[in-house]
Amino acid sequence: MRRIQSRVNINSPEYLEYLKANEARLGEFHRRQNAARHERPQRDLDRLARQGKMLPRERLEMLLDPGTPFLELSTLAAGEHYDGDSPSASCITGIGIVSGREVLIHANDSTVKGGAWYPITIKKIVRAMDIAIENHLPVIHLCDSAGGFLALQSELFGDKYFAGRIFRNQTILSKMGCKQLSLVFGHCTAGGAYVPALSDYNVIVRGTGAVFLGGPPLVKAATGEEVTVEELGGADMHTSVSGTCDYAADTEEQAIAIGREIVGQWSKKKKWDAQQQAPEAPYYDPKELYGIIPVNIKTQFDMMEVIARVVDGSRFHEYQPAYGKTLICGFAHIWGYKVGIIGNNGILFNDSSKKAAHFIQLCNQNKTPLVFLQNITGYMVGREYEREGITKDGAKMIMAQACSEVPKFTIMTNGSYGAGNYGMCGRAFDSRFLFSWPNSEISVMGGEQAAKTLATIKTTQLEREGKTLSDEERAKIYSDVTDDYEHQSSAYYTSSLIWDDGIIDPADTRNALGMAIAASMNTPIEDPRYGVLRI
Repeated sequence: MRRIQSRVNINSPEYLEYLKANEARLGEFHRRQNAARHERPQRDLDRLARQGKMLPRERLEMLLDPGTPFLELSTLAAGEHYDGDSPSASCITGIGIVSGREVLIHANDSTVKGGAWYPITIKKIVRAMDIAIENHLPVIHLCDSAGGFLALQSELFGDKYFAGRIFRNQTILSKMGCKQLSLVFGHCTAGGAYVPALSDYNVIVRGTGAVFLGGPPLVKAATGEEVTVEELGGADMHTSVSGTCDYAADTEEQAIAIGREIVGQWSKKKKWDAQQQAPEAPYYDPKELYGIIPVNIKTQFDMMEVIARVVDGSRFHEYQPAYGKTLICGFAHIWGYKVGIIGNNGILFNDSSKKAAHFIQLCNQNKTPLVFLQNITGYMVGREYEREGITKDGAKMIMAQACSEVPKFTIMTNGSYGAGNYGMCGRAFDSRFLFSWPNSEISVMGGEQAAKTLATIKTTQLEREGKTLSDEERAKIYSDVTDDYEHQSSAYYTSSLIWDDGIIDPADTRNALGMAIAASMNTPIEDPRYGVLRI
């Protein structure tokens, strides 16, 4: 493969302007990320200290193999919801290495309302379990939760993707042979009791760990029976009487040590034999991406420059370089893994849509994972393009992409609007992992266009009611609608709702993709099959 020849001038006024703006953006991103991970009210930190408990991230650090990376998922989940009362959605999820085994980790965060599950907490845990299922990963649960946040119970229980889905996914993982270990540091109450009960192995800490369907207050209210926590669901009772738990530990450190011993006995998954070569760092510095991404989301940039700072050696074999130029397709390696890359360089026309469909089929034929780099306003509209079959050609691209058997990975690098989001493997199309950059936006259409439409509808409605609006009032309506629309399409808002698997620093894109691709290699890739392409 040939090295991409970058045209970026790192001394140009434009580059320096973008660099300054993106460094400020990243400063805000890292501030939010640090707050979600570490900033907690002192009273909650004091409470854990009195209980003799470690912080969730201290447990995580002790569990992981020293010096190995951890791909944390959805750090800013729930950040724009619940008045900020559920940082990181009250839990930690991610992929790491424990005793030499690649595992998915789900850890409750009892510094936040005792680890109670908010609706977005459940969504985050379900998504983590889905990732484990899709990528055939064993799971380690670090249990320390007060159970469901009852004030929002109608959003927690009953529907298909509510709390029951966590336990359903645990049973599916067991059926698949994906091992599960629970380390019980605190209470596992009500439905949460099934997390350790549905695990293959579990370890419980004496004095703080407990597992029961109903705690002492509920038992007394329901039966009149008075019972202590230890009698009802403590470590010694469950390891010597009920058999619900396997190992008792005197301390959290001992529980983690036992857990690491257990994982060390698990067989290692044989990965799919993907095309690989020795990894090579990009020739161009990934941090140069800060000077490439524009200040204004409507300003176009060359996706080839992004590819040059993500792939091994900045080497890329472009497919059909002279055809459908608003879409870049080609082959590269990321951390040694061969991938097919599809990146936007403008709106999707008939030729670029057909180019994408054909390239996706080639990648499936050759069992090459696909990476989508999204910066898309949508498919071209208009009489001429409809006569040429833009709807039909766009459908070909969507059909080929949706029916792919190879693992897919999506990076939201900038804008993602309308049906372009679909063709470029948006959230609804089963990317194994989808990450966003802090500058990215996603919505049904561009903010300015949508705001004009919504403001016009609102002013027309008021005028029908007999209200006469001044120019200032019209301008305020437009401004309010614009601000609201931009907020709800921002990366922080959409990541808060777990429309992605987390916001990442653009310079970390290569590393995030490398870990994600490695995890996906645990699942065999089936032979290609497609639906009906309308020719």
